[in-house]
Amino acid sequence: MQNLKILYAGSPLASAIVFKNLISAQNECGFKIVGALTNPPATRGRHSDLIPTEVATVAREHSIPVFEFDHLMADSREAISPLGADLLVSFDYGRIFGPKFLALFPLGGINLHPSLLPKYRGCTPVPAALLNGDKTLGVTVQKLALQTDEGDILAQTEIPLDGTETTLSLMDGDGSSSKVTDAGVKLLKKLLKEISHSDSEIVGKKQSGETSYTEFLKKEDGKIDWNCSAAEIERKIRAFTPYPLCFSSFNGVRVTILKAKVGDSKTAEKAGTVLPYQKSVGIEIACGDGSVLVVTELQQEKKKAMDYKSFLNGARNFVGSILE
Repeated sequence: MQNLKILYAGSPLASAIVFKNLISAQNECGFKIVGALTNPPATRGRHSDLIPTEVATVAREHSIPVFEFDHLMADSREAISPLGADLLVSFDYGRIFGPKFLALFPLGGINLHPSLLPKYRGCTPVPAALLNGDKTLGVTVQKLALQTDEGDILAQTEIPLDGTETTLSLMDGDGSSSKVTDAGVKLLKKLLKEISHSDSEIVGKKQSGETSYTEFLKKEDGKIDWNCSAAEIERKIRAFTPYPLCFSSFNGVRVTILKAKVGDSKTAEKAGTVLPYQKSVGIEIACGDGSVLVVTELQQEKKKAMDYKSFLNGARNFVGSILE
């Protein structure tokens, strides 16, 4: 379709990275982004200032109309319909597209999803992959369907994982590029170029294989169970960075574990015991199977994040304690 018009839908930084790359690719790939659909500004920071989403910020920088709705009801359809968009492109928007809204777009909608669908459908596929110790992460472009992540697959690729990644590094990277956004942009550019030069309907393949689902993460999900192995806890710390973060309790005060690795040693100490300090290693904590977690960065409640040496300077009775 010549002069393909696109409405882009997304909100957080990873989505903004993809959005910015698509803006740069408009002439190359034969499409025009006519609007950005994103979440309304949210309160952030100590002063609870209303801050627009990263996608809204990028759109305004490029003079692209911004549409911010709490719910996609009649008012949103009335606002977006005059754009005459042919296709909806979505990545990490965070809201459900109903049949009336999708009907605004003659070519329907496509969605970028960071998993090898039908594996890890839902809102937290990257944390799920890291929690499970997967060796690869997938990126899929699917047709938007009324049921979550059940649309036909249009393009798909794999990303190898080396076991050091966090959800933050995979999604946001350095703020301008990441493994997920790089792979997603490559798939979307190729696909949108094909769509813009074709008059036929977008056709994908039905999803097949083992289906699994992911759920919203809650703050309490980050609580560490020291009876788990060090490997399980280390994966959880990486999976839950930046949210909800992993924490334990020391003398009734929350301590967030920000960075850690699996230690080489074994111990017979009770799970959760902070072992004798080895200055050149880190803070070693006994885990349930005798394995040891080595913590290198942590943060006590209401204090700033610190490396392990600085932390111990202010918490001298930490060594030898048993974390709750």
